[in-house]
Amino acid sequence: MAILVTGGLGYIGSHTVVELLNNSFEVVIVDDLSNSEKFILKNIEEITGKKPVFYPFDLKRKELLAQVFDAHQIDGCINFAASKAVGESQEKPVDYYENNLFSLINVLKEFKERNISNFIFSSSCTVYGQAETMPIDEDTPLKMPESVYGKTKQMGEEILKDFANAYKAKISLLRYFNPIGAHPSAKLGELPVGVPNNLVPYVMQTAAGIREKLSIWGDDYPTEDGTPVRDYIYVVDLAKAHVAALKKLIGDESTGTVIDIYNLGTGKGSSVLEVVKAFEVANDVSVPYQICARREGDITVAYANADKAEKELHWKSETSLEESLRTVWEWQKYLNSRN
Repeated sequence: MAILVTGGLGYIGSHTVVELLNNSFEVVIVDDLSNSEKFILKNIEEITGKKPVFYPFDLKRKELLAQVFDAHQIDGCINFAASKAVGESQEKPVDYYENNLFSLINVLKEFKERNISNFIFSSSCTVYGQAETMPIDEDTPLKMPESVYGKTKQMGEEILKDFANAYKAKISLLRYFNPIGAHPSAKLGELPVGVPNNLVPYVMQTAAGIREKLSIWGDDYPTEDGTPVRDYIYVVDLAKAHVAALKKLIGDESTGTVIDIYNLGTGKGSSVLEVVKAFEVANDVSVPYQICARREGDITVAYANADKAEKELHWKSETSLEESLRTVWEWQKYLNSRN
C-alpha cells in the first residue's frame, strides 16, 4: 500500500516516514527541500533499511504532481507540506496562503479525479487560540488564529471537511501541540532555516554556542513562574499517531464521509523556564537566557486532552520531557559532527 507523504523530508514528516516504513507501508515523498535537506533521505534509509521514493518539486506544479499519481498507485496521503514560521507568515501573508493552501488543493484535485480517499492533515492547536478552559479537547470552540500560519491551518481543515462531505472521503485532522525531540538514532531532528522560531531549537543552538543567549518573551504571565505554558510532545510519539490514524482510516469499511479529529499532546503543560531547566539537567549544559517583553499574539497556556486519541487510535504519548530534550542534544552533536 503506497502512501504519499508531502513534506516528507521535513521535521515531523521524516519521522513519520520512518514509522510508515517500519509498518510495511510503501512511501512516496514529495518535498521541495525549502525547509529540509537531501541528506535526510539517506538517513531514513540507514534507519529503516528501506528507501522511499522521492520527488523534489513544489506541489504547486500540478503537472509534476499528476505524473507522480500516474506512476504510483497511491492509497492515501499524509500532508505535511507547508510553510510554518509564525513571524514570517505575518510578513509574507500572500506567500503563506498560496503555498499552504494551493498545494493542499492540488493534491485534493488528484484525489478527486482518481477517487482516492484516506487523507491525513497536519493541523495545529493554534486553531483553538487562547482556550477558556484547560485541558483543550476536540470540542473546545475554535477561534480565528492570530497568525496567518494558524489561519492557513484552520482554512485547510475547512477545505478538507468540505471535500470529505462532497466526495464521501475519509480524512483525519491531527491537531498537534508542540513537537520536540529527535529520533533516538540521532539521525533525524529539527533543522530550522536561519534563526529558530520554536523554543527548543533555540535552546539547543544557545547551548551549542550558535546563539549568544535565549530570549524568554515575558515573565509576567499568570502562571506559576510567569512564563507561558505549552504541551511538548515527543516527535516520534507524534509520528506513531499518524500511522495509527492512517490504519484507522484504511480499516474503516463505511462508504460514507469520515471526518476524524484528534488532539495530539501529552496532557501536561510545561512552562518556558521549566523546559530550559529540564534541558540543562538532561544534558548537563548551561543555557544563558534573558527576560524580554512579551511578544504580541502569544497565548498564556495551552495543553491537550488527548483522551480521544487514546480511546479511538489506541495511542498515547509515552516519552518524558527530559528524555525528549536529551535526544535534542544528541541531534545537535550529530549536526556538529557533519560540519
